[in-house]
Amino acid sequence: HPFQTRVCGRDRVRFMESLVVGDIAELKLGQGTLTLITNERGGIVDDLIVTNASEDHLYVVSNAGCAEKDLAVMRSRAAELQATGSDVHLETLDNALLALQGPSMAQVLQAGLPDDLAKLTFMRSITTTVFGVPGCRVTRCGYTGEDGVEISVPAGRAVELAEQLLAVPEVWPAGLAARDSLRLEAGLCLYGNDIDETTTPAEAGLLWTLGKRRRATMDFPGAAIIMAQVKEKPKRRRVGLTSVGPPGAGAAGPPSPPRVPMSPGTVTSGCPSPSLGKNVAMGYVEAAHSRAGTALTVEVRKKQHPALVTKMPFVPTHYYVAK
Repeated sequence: HPFQTRVCGRDRVRFMESLVVGDIAELKLGQGTLTLITNERGGIVDDLIVTNASEDHLYVVSNAGCAEKDLAVMRSRAAELQATGSDVHLETLDNALLALQGPSMAQVLQAGLPDDLAKLTFMRSITTTVFGVPGCRVTRCGYTGEDGVEISVPAGRAVELAEQLLAVPEVWPAGLAARDSLRLEAGLCLYGNDIDETTTPAEAGLLWTLGKRRRATMDFPGAAIIMAQVKEKPKRRRVGLTSVGPPGAGAAGPPSPPRVPMSPGTVTSGCPSPSLGKNVAMGYVEAAHSRAGTALTVEVRKKQHPALVTKMPFVPTHYYVAK
């Protein structure tokens, strides 16, 4: 499901900052950040991770479902800058991406890694050999809320590496349904469900992705609209919801609207939480109904069920951060 790109050239940072809200210039070598491509209306075109991978390129991981539109936006902006003499060009990668997540990750991966994994903290990245497969990029991240890594591996050796990992007793295969319940428990957005081109960072609770310098320069797409919402507060907000009974809509199903007094909202993601034993969901309600503890009614299959606005993450995260 990921789409991987390299952005090369001396003007790569200026190019990237013309598309996203994050402070790419401040990234140290090997450091990455979650950021957003925005449009002129302040909507979110995609969420992606940009890493200062080396002294000559940025490494970008975005959603494969958005690959065509992301590439069109990036190529168009690159052409604009190239026409004015800027040095920037794009390379798409055919690497596979394997995610190894969970409390045993460090122990499992260290056995096949020449580097000291204890020195690789959350959102840091290295290029190394993994279980004998050279040229892998290991980034300490993953959309599960757990400690983990994403391994970008040459496509021709992806099956080999996956089989070596699965040969370890502590490692089990997990599909996107498991990943979806994990990211929802961690309060993380799924593009196309919880965020899209009609959703702004302020509404989605993603203002933390805006770099301090970028807020001042306001030189990203939709900056005037987004910064106005920072000052005036958005009229609707993304909230967490917990409930019992039938779950709200999941990633594969249509959203169900929560019934809010005088103000309808929308559930955008929902599933039974394996960790909590009750249903968790995210959705959008008017700001007046967004405070934690607010009681709402969610409609599931034409029946109404009580729900409670709940702080996120629903389950504490376990990212490996520097102490």
